[in-house]
Amino acid sequence: MAGGWTRDGAVSEQIEASIADELARLRARRGPVGESLTDCAECGEEIPEARRAALPGVKLCVDCASERQGQQARKGGINRRGSKDSQLK
Repeated sequence: MAGGWTRDGAVSEQIEASIADELARLRARRGPVGESLTDCAECGEEIPEARRAALPGVKLCVDCASERQGQQARKGGINRRGSKDSQLK
């Protein structure tokens, strides 16, 4: 049920395209693929066999991976919505 200058089904097509884009983004972000490294790419320590089996394509040890995730979590924090709640904090 499109309105105005759009054709019928345009809204549904836009929603489906948005969902497909988001799924593609999530698949690309899914994680490492390929063969796992035996030694960490950053610190050089050995990556345990259990980690390599659980995460195919892993390139970092647990310590380096958790440190990298901590850095990514700190990057956010800007609320661009401009709601009153965000201005009060």
